[in-house]
Amino acid sequence: MTYVFVYGTLKRGQPNHSRMLDHTNGGASFCGRGSTIDKYPLVIAGHGNIPFLLNIPEQGHHIQGEVYFVDGQMLAFLDQFECVPDMYQRTLVKLKVEEWVDGAGCGQTPGSTMEAFVYSTTTYQPDWVNLQTYKSYDSYGGHGLAYTNHF
Repeated sequence: MTYVFVYGTLKRGQPNHSRMLDHTNGGASFCGRGSTIDKYPLVIAGHGNIPFLLNIPEQGHHIQGEVYFVDGQMLAFLDQFECVPDMYQRTLVKLKVEEWVDGAGCGQTPGSTMEAFVYSTTTYQPDWVNLQTYKSYDSYGGHGLAYTNHF
């Protein structure tokens, strides 16, 4: 079992969250919310208005997202879904725990720090570094860039 930090379309209430709940993809348990210790640029880019976390530490914002405890099957599914290693790369990130749910293998407390895997990218278009950055992603937010890349 592994912790994974999601910040985009896989979060609750977002277009691809159902993939986290689909047991044919593997097991995933919601653990809570957190934010990155380091700052990163989170941009909305490309065909379909996809959220990308650019792997450029100390630029952008402390990114807010959700932590899941996933099994090996779900981790393999997420690697495929996130097109690792071509579009995203799975790397470890340090998080500050903001809210935590007891049980399901989730053993943290609010205010503590932890590590989790995140899908960020080093394979982005050069002009993406000039895009507006966000600390929290919502496909339905006021930015007017709703996610349209449904598979």
